[in-house]
Parts: sequence; structure tokens; C-alpha cells
Amino acid sequence: MANSTPSTNGATNPYCMKSDSNGSCSGLILPILNEDAWPLGFRAFVYLLGLLWCFLGVSIIADTFMCSIERITSKTRKIRVADSSKPNGFHEVEVKVWNDTVANLSLLALGTSAPEILLSVIEILGNGFCAGALGPSTIVGSAAFNLFVISGICIMTIPNGEFRRIKSMRVFGITSFFCLFSYMWLAIVLLASSPNEVELWEAIVTFLYFPLLILIAYLVDRKCCIEDKSTGIYEIAMAPEAKVDAPKDKQLGKGSKGSEEEPLDKPESTEENVFLLARDLARTQDITQTDAGRLAAATLAERQSHGRGWYRINANRSMTGGQKLTPIVMEAFKEIQDELSAKLHEDLKLPQEEREALRVRRAKDHSEGGKKAVVEFTASGVAVLESEKKVRVGIRRTGKMDIPVQVRVETVPGTATPGSDYKPLNEIIQFQENEMLRTIYVEIIDDFEWEPDEFFFVQLSLLPESNDVSLAKNYIMQVTIINDDEPGVLEFTKPSVLVTESSRKVKIPVKRSNGADGHVSVKWKTKDMTAHAGVDYFGGEGELTFDNGEILKNVEVFIYDTKTAEKDECFQLSLLETGGGASLGKITKTIVTIVKDEEFNSLVSRIVNMTKLNLDALQLDTISWGKQFENALNVNGGDLETATASDYILHFASFAWKALFACVPPPSIWGGWPTFFISLAVIGLMTAIIGDLAGVFGCLINLDASITAITFVALGTSMPDTFASRTAALMEKYADASVGNVNGSNSVNVFLGLGLPWLIAAIYWNTKGERFFVDAGSLGFSVIIYTTFAIIAILLLVIRRSLKIFGKAELGGATVPKIVTGVLFIFLWVLYVLLSSLQTKKIIDVSI
Repeated sequence: MANSTPSTNGATNPYCMKSDSNGSCSGLILPILNEDAWPLGFRAFVYLLGLLWCFLGVSIIADTFMCSIERITSKTRKIRVADSSKPNGFHEVEVKVWNDTVANLSLLALGTSAPEILLSVIEILGNGFCAGALGPSTIVGSAAFNLFVISGICIMTIPNGEFRRIKSMRVFGITSFFCLFSYMWLAIVLLASSPNEVELWEAIVTFLYFPLLILIAYLVDRKCCIEDKSTGIYEIAMAPEAKVDAPKDKQLGKGSKGSEEEPLDKPESTEENVFLLARDLARTQDITQTDAGRLAAATLAERQSHGRGWYRINANRSMTGGQKLTPIVMEAFKEIQDELSAKLHEDLKLPQEEREALRVRRAKDHSEGGKKAVVEFTASGVAVLESEKKVRVGIRRTGKMDIPVQVRVETVPGTATPGSDYKPLNEIIQFQENEMLRTIYVEIIDDFEWEPDEFFFVQLSLLPESNDVSLAKNYIMQVTIINDDEPGVLEFTKPSVLVTESSRKVKIPVKRSNGADGHVSVKWKTKDMTAHAGVDYFGGEGELTFDNGEILKNVEVFIYDTKTAEKDECFQLSLLETGGGASLGKITKTIVTIVKDEEFNSLVSRIVNMTKLNLDALQLDTISWGKQFENALNVNGGDLETATASDYILHFASFAWKALFACVPPPSIWGGWPTFFISLAVIGLMTAIIGDLAGVFGCLINLDASITAITFVALGTSMPDTFASRTAALMEKYADASVGNVNGSNSVNVFLGLGLPWLIAAIYWNTKGERFFVDAGSLGFSVIIYTTFAIIAILLLVIRRSLKIFGKAELGGATVPKIVTGVLFIFLWVLYVLLSSLQTKKIIDVSI
């Protein structure tokens, strides 16, 4: 006989806890000690501390779980692509086994939401198949935090003048629909279809919406990827050696239209880029080979694009003092890294016209395929003599050329003071149709008094209505004002110089600073060390002359190629007497090292190997169990040089968890599947403990389980996603990895996090001839509030994408509009928590 009230299913719910006179509360597992004699406040503090510590632990095992998912979804296979130029008529191309959309909505969504989903499943099993409040409320609370708070933070975190748009709008539209529909469906089930009851068919349908979502999103994604409508041909991204023309019949290999294979995108860290960076670093004697390898790896790593799972793992490791997925570059080497990044974008071997064409092609990356005009300065920096009274600033425009363009140009103070060193500028300039170059002048104030060299900045920014314009990399220019009221100070730019024997000649730069007035000179002289003048180089002495206003000259020394096997040799070059009133600076001597070409190539090879080792260390998974223990037991994965104080604190706080979870098999074993299932089981156990800790803590402070769930538990489980999304918003070109996947994850939370436990409980009670009751109560009200606010939030994202004032982008834009939007998103979450809590406490009583 079925029960007539929704309060019981023949079992007592251990999460429906009330504090008695002794402050006694209990859960499924906890307490394991007799805590009745403990002071209530102290006991609540211990449980709160334990809850936070367990959040730290579950983030560590979730890191391992995500690594296994990344290993599983990154599996590839080779397919044959028709290629008439090959003897066998085809070429093999490596493709992913998993479709990216399917992976994002299935395993990756499970990875980011596993604690919430398992909490709901474990709660219903621990309750004797009775519905509880903690799990479902955590599902809704996490969804609210993800959509409102994370989206708000991502909107505001984009630098001023920059934008991030969602690229896969069709998939975003599908996931947004299912995100709203999933919570509407909850309201229908709990409040309309069968109030306070979940029937078996409703549980089955709720669970089946999960594969339906994946199927529909996959079909929409495949339609997007089949054909480029503008050209009518396939866009195939493959390695340079695998590039072939698309077959005329538009078939990929043996597949027909709609083939599932997607060629694997190759990372930018190619052998050529590694070699170019290593060659430049080999000529820099200011750093060790170890630092050079780290610098090169960091420069290459920052150029790569990543998915949401990668950012989630990196956030978890940052929160626990673990090994980072991006090399940390020490502050002393930041300038060298910036130079390397700039050099990597230039190919000096190309003729001038080809370099210009290459620059234009690269600018089109900012123009979104030629849809936007791209504006930037012609150079990142310029120097000007104080006596010249003005500095010329060039601004170029590429990309879309058939529209007029407006941008704002303004000066920003540095060490130079506006009004006394230069006249501030703030104006709007306009490019006419097809106009490529504009020139402006900033007035320099000559005060006829000696001062050190000073600088200020000129900055480009977009106007609120500038929807068809974007800024390229050089949107800020540094202007250095060189004081010319004094003769100046002369010195070398570096204390050491490296030159290969076959170079024949070395140019050692001498700079003139703190003045450039008049004609000055400096005498120089070489001195033998291990290299000998007349044998290894053409030594001697000479005089270097600077004309009025000149600030950089070179001392040239010829090198002899002896063709003999010798070790590296060096000589010293010194600056001696000065003329014209100039003085000597700090670097008056420099060491020139002559290396054999074989030695230089060997040095380059060593740096290449160091770079590859550093890049291998950035892999998500470890090769061996031993390496996994090594990374777990050491701060920052063993990279102590770049470890910070917070890394040490977080590492020691989570050391026990790291040591314990290092016993889980590494993802490199059997394709990651053992790691997947074992870590999932561990997350389940951790979630059971978190559920008890949260339930008992809420009971001790007289807080309802539903309020505890939408606040403490939801925040704890969503914090890694917050850091991951913020980083993805800053680093990625598009907004898909930061906010584009939020709706998909929220949908999966409902279909799996509620559909699966409901299905289990409904089957159980159906076999007993009884009904499965779920008290809608505050959950129904919370779902309705969330759904209403979610509609507002998604509409706001659509409006941002449509209106010029927001830059026609979901994230970023002008300062005031983006802050207003971001604050509004966060306010929606605060209002959601407030209203839900007031309804639970019966302070407001809304009958549903």
C-alpha cells in the first residue's frame, strides 16, 4: 500500500537533523567520536575547518580525475586522406577519437561536477532511498554560482578595450536552452506533474535528457564543422607535412559528407619554434641553460590554446601548491621573455614585402577573418631628444578596410610628468575608408635643465560604439624622453657578448644616456684573455664618436675563423677616456666570448633538449607512479626556484591528501581508465564525508540543510571553476572555455545529479509497490527563482553580444558597461541566495 504523505518512505532521513539541548547532531558517517561534551562553538569551528580541508582534498583527487578524462578524450587514431601526389593514393592523418562537444558535455562535465553529482547520489543511498535536501540544493546552488558569479567575474576581468566572444554559438544556444529547460522540468515534476512525488517515468525521462542533450549538441556541432559555406570546401587543419588539397567531391578520406573525423590540431610548439628560441637564448650569456630551457618553454606554452578541463586542473594545482601547467618565469627574466615572444613573431629572413604581408596576415587574427578593422601603433616604443620638441607617433590600420574607423589616443604618465615634461593628449582620430596610416604628434617640453631620461606611454582604446574595430598587440607605446642638456653617460649595453667563429665580425653596442648634447667620443681598447689578438680576432684600440643627438653606436671587431679544434676563447673590450664632456657609466668592460660553430650548435641542442623536458613536464599526466609521488610530495612539483610562500603554505596544508591520492594509478596506465574509476570512487567517499561535515555543521549553527548547500557547499565545490574560468577568460581568444560551457555543465548537473539518484530511488520504491516522495518545499521555490534569474542572465549575454555599447561581445568591453553588467550578474546570485534562505526560514512564505 502506497504511503499517503510525502514525509516518509519507510525510512528516517539522517540529514533532517535538529540540534537537541546538548547540541547533538549526527550524519551518515560522522561523528566517529563522542562529541556531546564539546562546546557547541568549538565543535562548529572544527567541522567548518574539516569541511574546508576536505574541499582541498576533493580538489586534489578531482585533479587526478580530470587528468584521466583528458587522457581518455585525447586519444587519437589515424585515417587515410585521399592524396593523388602519393604513390599509394592516400596520406595518413591523425584525428581525435572523441568529438570535442561530446567530450565537453559528457566526461569533462562529469569531471567538473563530480562532487555535486555524487553528493546527491550518496545522500539518497544513505537516506534509505529517501530524498534529502543537501544534494539537490547543492546542484541548484552550484548552478546559480556558476552562471551568475563566474559569468560576472569573467565579464569584469577582461582588460579595458578587449573583448571575448563565444565562438560556437549554435552549441551555446543548445546548452542554454537545455540549461533553462532542465530547471523548468524540475519545477514541472515537483510542482505540477506529480506534486511532491517523482514517478518512475519522470525519473527515466530526466535521466534520458542527458544523452539527448549530447546527441543534439553533437548533431549541431557536426553541421557547423561539415562545410565552410563561404568557400564550399572543407577547412582541414593538419601538420605541414600532411597538408593536401581537399578532394573535389568534398570527401575526407573514404568518408562522405558528414564524416565524423576531425584532423588533430597541432600545437604551436613545433621543432622550428623550439630551435629559433634556443638559438636566440644561446646568444644570451646572462642566463643559465636551465633558465633558458624554462624561458623557451614558458614562451611556447603561453601561445597555446586550452580547453576548460586544462584550466580546471591548473586552478586545482594553484590552490594546493602543486605543479603548475605553465612554467613560472622569474621577474628578472620577464624582459627577456617579452623579447623572445616578439622575435618569435618575426621572420627576419623574409624580404621586406613578404614580412609586411606576414604582418597583415597575423593582424587578421584580430580581425576575425577580415570582419573587423585592426588598429595598432607602428612600434611598441620610440625615443626622442628633449630638444626636438615633439615626437612622431605612427598608427596603422589593417583588416577590414572599407569602413571608417575611430579610436581614442591618450597619453598615460610614467616617470615623465604631464605638463612639465610633455603636453598630455586625449583625442579621437579617424581613419577614412581604405586609409592605412595616420600620424599624430605629442609635444615635448624642453626645460633646459638636466634630468635623467624619462618616459611616458601613449595608449589606444576603443570607443563604446566601435563594434567593427579591434586592437592588436601594439596598443600601448612607450615614449622615452632623452635629456640633451648634458653630453651624456657612455657605457656598454651588456657585460658579456657571445659570437660564433664563423660570424667574421661582432658588433658591441655602446649606449649614450642621460643626455645627448653635442659631439662626444670615447676611446676603446681590446685586451687578450684566452683569445689572442692577431690569431683569434683583430684586436687593438680605437675611438667611437657620437654626433649631436646620437644615442647608440657600435664597436666592430673582426673575428678570425681558425678552423682548428679549440675551446671557447674570450677577450675583453674596455671603454677608456671620454671626450666632449661625456662621462663613463657602470658597464665599462665587456667580455666577448668566441665559440666554435660546433660548440654553439651543441649549446643550442642542449637548450632545445632542456626546453623539451620542460614542455614534457607540463603534460597533464605523469608517465610513472614514481614521478607522480615525486610531484605530490614536493612543493610546486619540485620546482623550488619559482615556488612562492603561498605555494609552501598550501602544499603543507594539503600534504596528507597529496600523499594519499598519489597511490591512485597514474593516467598513463591503460589509457587512463583505471585512474578514472578509482578516482571516481575516491571522490564518492570524499563526497560522503563532505556531506556529513556540511550537514552536521549546518545543524550545529541551526542552519537548514538547503541553505548550507546553496552557500558553503556550493561555494566550496565551485571555487576551482571560478579560478579556472577567470584564467581562461584572460588567456583564451574566445569565451567558450570560460562561460560558454557553464550552461552545459549546469544541464548535466540536473540530468545526472538529480536524474540518476531519482531513477535509483524510483526503481527501488516501485519494486516495493510504493511511491517515491520528494518534498518540493524550498527546493521548488529555489528552482523557480533560479530559472527566472537564469533567463535574465542569458538574455543579458545575448544583449551584450548584440549592442555596440558592450562591444558586441559576451565578455569585456568599455569599463563602465562591463562593470555594471558584472555587478548585476553577481547581484542576481546574492538575491537568489537571500530569497531562497528567507523562504526556507519561513520569513517569507510563497505558496507554490
